[in-house]
Amino acid sequence: MTESGPIKLVCLDLAGTTIGDIATVERAFAEAIATQGIVPGTGAYARAMVHVHRSRGCPKIDVFRGIFPGNEAQAQAANLTFERSYEGAIERAGLVPVPGILEALDKLRGSGIHIGLITGFSRTTLSRVLSVLGWHDKIDLAISPEDAGRGRPWPDMVLHAVLRLGVEDVRQVAVAGDSENDMLTGRRAGASVIAGLLTGVHSRDRLLKGGATHILDSLAEFPELILGGKYDPPAVAAAQN
Repeated sequence: MTESGPIKLVCLDLAGTTIGDIATVERAFAEAIATQGIVPGTGAYARAMVHVHRSRGCPKIDVFRGIFPGNEAQAQAANLTFERSYEGAIERAGLVPVPGILEALDKLRGSGIHIGLITGFSRTTLSRVLSVLGWHDKIDLAISPEDAGRGRPWPDMVLHAVLRLGVEDVRQVAVAGDSENDMLTGRRAGASVIAGLLTGVHSRDRLLKGGATHILDSLAEFPELILGGKYDPPAVAAAQN
């Protein structure tokens, strides 16, 4: 229980948190930068993929701007290739929800908690993801950086969900994700629970550095944390046990 009452909104990341498609995302990044002359086996490719890993959770166009600084046309071209590659891959192969996610969503919504999906995908890609997943009846809204103004690590998408769903206090919000940038977003938005998940790209240490209040093995554990109403044991203490 927070000082302002129970959690009323949870904001969940997509890739690596609710869907297990990290390899698909990384392949799309590799294909995108290859079209701009950065190919596997080169130092430039290694540096670019390090940047991709470090920037997980951020808007995809911002990631490409970091790889191609000062060249907006090149960043936009790479981003377009990324979207086409990723959307084509999920149309062919589908998406795999992480184990326990559907049950977790049902438990949370069944308890009257709003669910928002937040992502670094563009609105176009997010719409395609939702179409493939068919989760429209399991969430309250899905937010891209374009919808909110700025993407992670800024707090805008979480705050956009707070406003859209009429949540009275940011302390009634819980955020869950698998990247350091997810944790930074939750912290900057003022969420009471910032759950770092070990199902994705960043380590326990990176999640704690970003501001995780709890570390979970998977999202299947999330409803027990939220519905139990006991958020006190911090992730730092858990990590030391």
